[in-house]
Amino acid sequence: MIKPPIPENENERLAALHTYNILDTLPEEGFDEITLIASEICQTPISLVSLIDSERQWFKSHKGLEVTETAKDYAFCAHAILEPDKVMVVNNALQDVRFADNPLVINQPEVIFYTGVPLVTPDGHALGTLCVIDNKPKELSANQIATLKALAGQVVAQLELRKKNRELNELSLELKRSNEYLERFAVMAAHDIRNPLTSILLTSKILKDRFKDSLDEKGNKFLDIINTSSYKLLALLENMLAYSKSNKMLSQNKEEVEILPLLDGLIKLINAPACFTISIPLIPVKIRTSVVAFEQIIINLLNNAIRYNNKPLGNVKIDYDENDHYYIFSITDNGIGIAPEHFEKIFESMYTLGNKDRFDRNGTGVGLCTVKNLVEALEGTISVNSVLNKFTTFTFTLKK
Repeated sequence: MIKPPIPENENERLAALHTYNILDTLPEEGFDEITLIASEICQTPISLVSLIDSERQWFKSHKGLEVTETAKDYAFCAHAILEPDKVMVVNNALQDVRFADNPLVINQPEVIFYTGVPLVTPDGHALGTLCVIDNKPKELSANQIATLKALAGQVVAQLELRKKNRELNELSLELKRSNEYLERFAVMAAHDIRNPLTSILLTSKILKDRFKDSLDEKGNKFLDIINTSSYKLLALLENMLAYSKSNKMLSQNKEEVEILPLLDGLIKLINAPACFTISIPLIPVKIRTSVVAFEQIIINLLNNAIRYNNKPLGNVKIDYDENDHYYIFSITDNGIGIAPEHFEKIFESMYTLGNKDRFDRNGTGVGLCTVKNLVEALEGTISVNSVLNKFTTFTFTLKK
C-alpha cells in the first residue's frame, strides 16, 4: 500500500475546507439525494461525498456505508485530490500497487472498484470527492463519468450555498434591523445565490433529458425533486429581492392572494419531517397583503414550530380569523413551549432561550425579530401564548 502524498498547498486547502464549517455536521437531504442519484446512474452499491481533513476522510453523505469516516492514510480520495482537474478511476484495486493491500480493499467494505471526482472550490482547492465504489472490478461509460462530474459540481454548489447562507445569517446578526442589511442582502443574494441555483436547475434538466430513459422511477423522481425545489427557491429569491430596498414597499405593494394554495406551497417548501402533521384552514380565504412578507412570516413561524418540538409526533395548526380592520392568523404547535417571562424578550434582536433544537442546532435570535419587523411594517401586531412542554401559539395580525 502507498500512503497518499501531502498536497503542496495542504495548509491553504485545509483552511479552505474549514471555512465551510461542514465537518461533523448532521446529514442533509440535498447531499444524500446526490449520492443516491450517483449510485443509481453508476449502478454501484456505495457512493460518498468525502471530505479530506488533516488526518481523516469524513463523509458528509455515505450511501451504502455505515461508517462516517476512515483514516486518511487508507483513503482513495486522498489520492484523488492530488490531481484536482482529473477523475481518478481504479477499475481493480487488487491490481493497483497503491491499494492492493489497503485494509479497505482486503477487508470490509472491499473497495475493488473506485471512481472519484474531486470537489474543487471556486478558488481551486480540492476539498474531497464525490465517489462511487463497488466490491468487484468495474468500468464506467463515458456518459456515466460525465454525469458523475456534473453531480460533483452540484455538491460544490450545495457547499457554496450552505456557506453563503451561514455568512448571510452572521451578517444579519451584525446589521439587525437596518436598511443596510436589506441592501447588502440583496447584493449578496443576487450574485451568490442565484447563479448556483441556476446552475443546479440547468444541470438537473440536462441530466433529466439525457438519462430519463435509462434511470428507474426512483432516479427520475429525485431529478424532479431537484428541479421543483430549484424553481421554488428562485421564485422566492426574486420576490425577496424585489422588496429588499425599502420596508415601505411592503405596505405599498399589496396584492390579493388565495391563502390555502399559498400555505400549501410554503409547507412543501419547508419540507417538514415525516413525523409532523401541519393543518391549515379548510375554508377558502382571500386576503390583500404583501405576499413576500407574508411568506417570510409563515416560513419563520413554521420552522420554529418544527425545530423546537421534542415530541415523537409533531402537530402544527394554522388558524385564520378576521375583523373589520385586521386579518388574524395563529400558528399552534405541541412543542417544548416558552416560559411566560420570555414572552416579550423573544422578539428582541439576538435574544435566544439557549435551547438546542431537534436537529441539535442553536438559535440565532434573528427569526422572531424579523417576523415582528415584518408584521409591524404591515401595521399589525404579534404575540405569543404558551405552556411549557404542552403548546405554543403565535398570533399575528395584518392590517386590511
